[in-house]
Amino acid sequence: MTTAAATPDPPYYAVIFTSVRKPGDNGYDEAAREMLALASAQPGFLGFETARQEIGISVSYWRSLEIIQAWKENAAHRAVQVRATDWYASFRVRICRVDREYGF
Repeated sequence: MTTAAATPDPPYYAVIFTSVRKPGDNGYDEAAREMLALASAQPGFLGFETARQEIGISVSYWRSLEIIQAWKENAAHRAVQVRATDWYASFRVRICRVDREYGF
């Protein structure tokens, strides 16, 4: 069972990554594990959730826009970003501010 990220009280930011994968792994699983471990160690990282069927949706949560930008520019992360065409038929990144949340 997957659990939801334990985020703090808003406001904070969400990076929503939606994708359609190409067939085959092509090193994806290993790179994804490494990037999650690296992102989790970044100051201001708040959590991560993911789901995949035909479309994959991954959401990472961050304290600020500046921290998100620093993660985008992280050297190891940039090295993996250039492999996007190996793994994805298409993808989109959306960044939004979370002002309210609720649930149980």
